[in-house]
Amino acid sequence: MHATSRGDGLDADPPPGTPVRRPDATIRATGTLPRALWSRQAAGWYVGAGFALVWLVSLAQQVVAQSASTSSATVGVLLLAMFAVAFLVSAPLAWTLRTRGRLTVCAGLFALSFTLFPWLGWDIAPAWAYVGVTFGMCAFPWRWTWPPILGLGVLALVTDGLTGGWDANVIWVPAIIVSISLVMASIARTTATMGELRRTQRQLEALAVERERGRVARDIHDILGHSLTVVTVKAELASRLVDVDPQRAKAEMAEVESLARGALADVRATVAGVRSVNVSGELAAAKAALAAAGIAAELPSSTDAVPPGRRELAGWVVREGVTNVVRHSGASVCRVTLGTHEVEVADDGAGPSGSSAGSSGLNGLRERVEAAGGRLMVGRSDLGGFSLRVTL
Repeated sequence: MHATSRGDGLDADPPPGTPVRRPDATIRATGTLPRALWSRQAAGWYVGAGFALVWLVSLAQQVVAQSASTSSATVGVLLLAMFAVAFLVSAPLAWTLRTRGRLTVCAGLFALSFTLFPWLGWDIAPAWAYVGVTFGMCAFPWRWTWPPILGLGVLALVTDGLTGGWDANVIWVPAIIVSISLVMASIARTTATMGELRRTQRQLEALAVERERGRVARDIHDILGHSLTVVTVKAELASRLVDVDPQRAKAEMAEVESLARGALADVRATVAGVRSVNVSGELAAAKAALAAAGIAAELPSSTDAVPPGRRELAGWVVREGVTNVVRHSGASVCRVTLGTHEVEVADDGAGPSGSSAGSSGLNGLRERVEAAGGRLMVGRSDLGGFSLRVTL
């Protein structure tokens, strides 16, 4: 007697024997009872349970032998067939029900076995093996599983001993009931655990995809936000210089083209997941962006104060801070300060506002900082404008 499990089942279907420690586990992915009875998991159960029904042939022979007439034998065999069908559908049915419903299914199958009592008397004990298997396939917690199964074995032992005598053969049926039922309970719980692991794996995969999507979106926003801001500033400068200083306007447009190509390369590298940012490169880019916007830059001459492991994050802070200064501040001075545990971008412009503090760029930077165990703070700088400070 065995049950088979299918690892290639529908993702939506719960595995056989989903543990009932979650009492709200009603008909879920199976949707309706007919679908539950014809699911892939049910089909695997039918194969194993069908082989187990061979044991009922001996009971059918006993029913016929104990019948006084053909009609009595027919009724007895039909009741035995009804018991067999009930056993086949018991596990798939129980998998769709809550704890009380599963207990009812097991109790109903046990009660149905007594319909054969007029023919078999207490020789119905072998039928209780099917009751024990059904109980085991419900995957109750172990503290609920072994006492009823052991109780079925003890009941079979007592009835066999009282009716057939206490000899060596009295132990066989109880031993079969207990051993097979506990084995099936172990299989059901293992299958249920595997199903939980598969569902957890799918959840982790979905979470990983969501995180990667967020990373790409954040990186593209930061890259394009900075690059397009500088491109806009330089294009405006070139348009003002085209009549006054054509050569300088031409040089500015060449830089616009270079920036656009660089931004495109950065986007491609970000999508591929290979782009890296460093604070030295961002300081150089900040100097060019601030100069194009006509903002005086007070930048550190060295990045040695920043530990190597924090230079990428410091680069993102400088990039986002300088982009905000160029785009929103209306400042005349921008100062970048680098330290071992702190990075600050400050200006003397309009100062903080609700919209700037809650911008998507700052939200993305805050996610980066908090993921690295740091803290991001925005407020008014000592220059009188906006301050973006990250404590590492």
